[in-house]
Amino acid sequence: MTEHSLSLVRSGTRYSAAPIKVKSRPLDTLDPARWAKRLVAFQPRVETIGEMCALAQEHIAGLATEAVVRRVVEANPHSLWGYAHKSAFDPENPRAEGFTAILLLTEQGLRALAERTLDCSDPDPALLAKPGERPAGIYFWATFAPGTLAPGVTLLFDKFKDAPFDGVTVYTRVSTPDGRRFTEAVGFRQGPVIDGAEAPHLHYYERKPKPAATPLYDSYGQGRECKSLSVSVAREFSDLLRVTSIRGAVYIGEQQCPFEEEFDGNDLMAAHLIGYAGDEPVACIRVRFFADFAKMERLAVRKEYRNTRISFMVVKAAIELCRIKGYQRIYGHAQRRLLDFWSRFGAKPFEGGKSFVFSDFDYVEVLIEAEPHPNAIRLGTDPFVIIRPEGRWHVPGILERSSSRPATRPSIGYV
Repeated sequence: MTEHSLSLVRSGTRYSAAPIKVKSRPLDTLDPARWAKRLVAFQPRVETIGEMCALAQEHIAGLATEAVVRRVVEANPHSLWGYAHKSAFDPENPRAEGFTAILLLTEQGLRALAERTLDCSDPDPALLAKPGERPAGIYFWATFAPGTLAPGVTLLFDKFKDAPFDGVTVYTRVSTPDGRRFTEAVGFRQGPVIDGAEAPHLHYYERKPKPAATPLYDSYGQGRECKSLSVSVAREFSDLLRVTSIRGAVYIGEQQCPFEEEFDGNDLMAAHLIGYAGDEPVACIRVRFFADFAKMERLAVRKEYRNTRISFMVVKAAIELCRIKGYQRIYGHAQRRLLDFWSRFGAKPFEGGKSFVFSDFDYVEVLIEAEPHPNAIRLGTDPFVIIRPEGRWHVPGILERSSSRPATRPSIGYV
């Protein structure tokens, strides 16, 4: 059920039942910034589904009804993506010029697809993966991307590069000559074998699983070896007790800082990172966020662990946390005796910065100019990513699983 243009890859080969030899440019190797630089891919509003179906009715035979598409999308918002030219796209009133509809299939659903028992005109919800669940297969249900919208498919592949979709094989069923030529030109092959069943009616695109890339600020796991160093964001009350213990030992115990000066009223308004040696909390740092900069402060390392690299890990993790939250300017007050340490992270005293004294130590204002993070969280990021636990934006959260339940609004009508 696909309709493609040949603006991305062209072939003069005529359509036939036999495989078509075209020059392949696999989708995973195409840079969206180059091929789709004038396009945007977005999750459309449910109320615009009728408009999107109307776009393709004349081009795709057997297109599912608006009611069916709406039901699939409401069950899993990742099932529908719109394409539009940037020049015509209004974020306040997004309207699609083309689209790709997707069925995120469970193992049972993928077998049904291979055996031709999957009713694509009205798919059984039991065969579809729930939000946050890793699908067994991604089926391109319908794609309508005429003319210069065709490269928008590269944007879609880019959005599906992370968990829970990374490495999941993509399947499609070609129904037009142009769709077949385009599909094979971007790396799809005909005839997958699914759970022992041959499926010559399908094309498939194998994707390599993305190597696990746990961010440094979420590298802690219980039960690690006693000498293993890691970092975690503080998320629970017990984590704040760990932070308090470390800072109490270092600043109050060693540096004789008065209690009210160390615990200054900002701890509940900040993010804290904890460094671990095995399961033992041994270091911490605090980060506060302002309009256009973040401030790192209160770095503390227990003295018996200062000959390790935990201080470097904690600072690097804090910088990475700031970057993923969209900050590029990271400000701090560095003790003058520790300027060399902070310079290793790019911190420099800046022009117009002040030197000053508090809690019996002399400080210098410093600034780190960080590179923008490629996956920084901003307006337009998947809303389910934004509501994940702090520092766990790379892992599907519990609220994504809850979205599979209908909106019953149980508290309405009760006091």
